[in-house]
Amino acid sequence: MAESANQVAELPSLQPQYIRAIELIDQAHAEDPNLIDGPEGPKSLPYELHYAREMTRWLASRSPGASPTLQLACRAQHFRRWELPRNSYPKGKAGYLSWRAKLKARAAEQVAALLASPAIQPPIPEEERARVAALIRKEKLKTDEEVQALEDVACLVFLDDQFDDFESKGDHDEDKIVDILRKTWGKMSEPGRKLALEMDLSERAKLLIGRALGG
Repeated sequence: MAESANQVAELPSLQPQYIRAIELIDQAHAEDPNLIDGPEGPKSLPYELHYAREMTRWLASRSPGASPTLQLACRAQHFRRWELPRNSYPKGKAGYLSWRAKLKARAAEQVAALLASPAIQPPIPEEERARVAALIRKEKLKTDEEVQALEDVACLVFLDDQFDDFESKGDHDEDKIVDILRKTWGKMSEPGRKLALEMDLSERAKLLIGRALGG
C-alpha cells in the first residue's frame, strides 16, 4: 500500500486550505478504535484511516483530474463511521437502508462543520463546503459525474480491499455474494468497471465476479 502523501501526489496539487482539511479529516479517522495490521506492526493502523487512503488511491486512477471538493469528499466518505455501528439499527433490508441513509447524512453534516473550522486558513468557501456535503450524500447519483466517480471509487475499494475478507466470513451463501457483486457492478459507470476488470483479484473473487456478470 502506498503512503498517503504519494497517493495525494498522483492527483492535482491542492492549495494549503484543502491540504489542512485533509489533515483534519485524517485526524478524525485516526480515532477509529478498529485497528488493522499496518506498517508499524500488527493492529497498529486505524481502519478508517486506511480506508480513506485507499479511497484517495483509487480516486487517482478513476479521476486523475479530480477537483479539490471531490478529493475531500472521497477522503471523508466514512467520516466517524464507527460511531454509528450497523447493529444500532434493526436487521434486514429496511434497517440497513435506514442505517446507510443516516451514515451519509451524518457524515455530510459533520464534514461540512469540520471544513468551516477556523483552523483552516484561508477559509474554504461556503459553496465548496456545501458541495463536499452533497457529494458525501451522493446526491444526483447517475447524473452528476463527480458523484458517480465517488460511487465508483467506493465500489473499487470494496472489490480491491474488502471483498476477500467479506466473502471469507461466511455470513452469506455464495448466491447472496454473487447478488451483492451484481448490485455493486450495477452501481458503477463504464470507467469504474474498466478499472475493476483490470484489478489483480484473487482467483475466488474472479470466479464470483464471473458468475455475477454471467460469464
